[in-house]
Amino acid sequence: MFRRRARRPSEPTPQTPAGVFEGLRSQIFNLDPSAVGMSRGPDGPATWGAVMEMGNGDGVASLVCLADGTSSLYVSTGGGMIGGGAHEAVVHANQVFLDMTQTHLAGMTQGLDHALPAAGRVIIRALTYDGPFTFEAAEDDLGYGRSPLSQVFYAAHGVLTELRLVQERLQ
Repeated sequence: MFRRRARRPSEPTPQTPAGVFEGLRSQIFNLDPSAVGMSRGPDGPATWGAVMEMGNGDGVASLVCLADGTSSLYVSTGGGMIGGGAHEAVVHANQVFLDMTQTHLAGMTQGLDHALPAAGRVIIRALTYDGPFTFEAAEDDLGYGRSPLSQVFYAAHGVLTELRLVQERLQ
């Protein structure tokens, strides 16, 4: 007979905001792009997804963009936004983020850990057909153009802006 391991009191459960957040992150990082209809064409880009995670004092916000137009924001303390891919301006910004991530792959390290960024830090992850790539920097360095991946950071913020505008129109 098998027994389920007892949950430690500090572990999030699937029903808590942190548990939902961890579940969504896990789905993205373990996604097989071909299982959802994304495949690399003969001359197509290697990047099929990009994730930007920003740490702040309260938790982490994760922006997820996939080549099929999927654009979502997950917040570890609860909330976020899904369904951005249904809006043309969001899809356009998503594509700019993916293109910019593809352009800057050489500045990233191949491999993927699932660590969350500390407060004031940003982790940018490229999900490619050749495996994942990662880059981490201080948010200020990215924001003030002092990082080689500042352009990727700005493109991700373009998606965040479009998601916010959609949210404002829906309220």
